Amino acid sequence: MSSLALSVLLSLVSAVAYAAGAIVQERVAATGGGGAFAPLRDRVWWAAVALNGVGALLHVVALACGPLSLVQPLGALTIVFALPMAALLVRRRAGATAWRGAVMAAAGLSGLLALTGHATSHALRGPEQLVLAGVALGAVALLALVATAGVRRPAVRSVVLAGAAGIAFGVASVFIKTVAVAWTSGTVLVGLVAIAVFAAAGTLLSQAAYRGAGLTAPLATVTVANPVVAAVVGITLFGERFRYGTAGTVLALGCAVVAAGGLVLLVTERLGAERNGAADDGRPGADGGPGTAGAPVPVTRPLPPVLPLERLDRVTFATGNPVGPRAAGRGPTVRPVRTPPFRP
Repeated sequence: MSSLALSVLLSLVSAVAYAAGAIVQERVAATGGGGAFAPLRDRVWWAAVALNGVGALLHVVALACGPLSLVQPLGALTIVFALPMAALLVRRRAGATAWRGAVMAAAGLSGLLALTGHATSHALRGPEQLVLAGVALGAVALLALVATAGVRRPAVRSVVLAGAAGIAFGVASVFIKTVAVAWTSGTVLVGLVAIAVFAAAGTLLSQAAYRGAGLTAPLATVTVANPVVAAVVGITLFGERFRYGTAGTVLALGCAVVAAGGLVLLVTERLGAERNGAADDGRPGADGGPGTAGAPVPVTRPLPPVLPLERLDRVTFATGNPVGPRAAGRGPTVRPVRTPPFRP
């Protein structure tokens, strides 16, 4: 088997491992409870971490066997593999909107990565590492704070958390590249610490993103944000450029728009599922209205028609002493009084 074919095979298996890990993470989030660190006590969650580790290892080996321009776009197939695997393994079928969004996100990301050129590898200097780590930590913390304190919709909150996780994973990839290049220089302590911090933060944030938000939207967001952040850092700090000059830059922007449109479709699909779930449970829907199924609906009976004024003479009133328990044996003491007919 040639090195090119081996890199393709390893990339596909890596995408499958990432997809399986995401499915397990989503199931842990759907069935588990507790705080943000509750999954650390779940052995099933550690199986998801192991699957993600296998996917990362296979991805690194694929990069060693084949060109980056081929291996990186194949990693976008994770979201495409996750949908049929979820339907097969956990009986969770995706709708047509989710499929369209997943395909658009994967296609846009693949085109964007294929158009990204690569310069000669070099390591970030110490000040550059500190600046990158500080900016990235600030962005991740800000998104996490916005998601937990300022967003109420579960689908939107999951996308914001997944975006923070994607940033953490992307920056971790940048530091992995820096450590790999500068390993012989001995100045890799900052990079190793950054890799540990950002990888742990990305894992916990991605797990939180799956809580109450399904699989497709958070996974697609992480899948797109991770390499996009790495590509942005590569362009700004590593001197990488888009291929084919101005035309390649325009095509890359178009691919980014396609990927963003896919994410919008996935979020829209999830918001629709939330509205349907609220309606089925009888809870208020997205517009604040009552649910339409599963809730007791009050029966509204029509009011009796108003009596015509000219028939008021048939209405009688009772006067006299009221009939109570003590007067039950004394006979009636009331006398009817007819009202005079109404004359306009």
